[in-house]
Amino acid sequence: MAGRTITRAQLAEAVYQEVGLSRSESAELLESVLNHTADALARGETVKISSFGSFSLRNKGQRVGRNPKTGEEVPILPRRVLVFRPSQVLKARVNEKRDPTAAS
Repeated sequence: MAGRTITRAQLAEAVYQEVGLSRSESAELLESVLNHTADALARGETVKISSFGSFSLRNKGQRVGRNPKTGEEVPILPRRVLVFRPSQVLKARVNEKRDPTAAS
């Protein structure tokens, strides 16, 4: 499952080309959107982006894990994890571009 990784710089460049803002304004806009998203998630809010998906937090309780090397039991502390649920539109778009001849 090797593929390209899209960076902030590439996203800012795409905004620059599509919207026509300056490169610095495009980078500032991208940073602002990412900061607003991260701040909302840190406050425990759900972030929904129409036709893309939603980001939310889920609380995981404490549990017992095991060190695979020694077999020793180790407590895993409770924590919050970030969950992304893609929209049906995004799922359809991803599956539409799939190459049926590619090996799994």
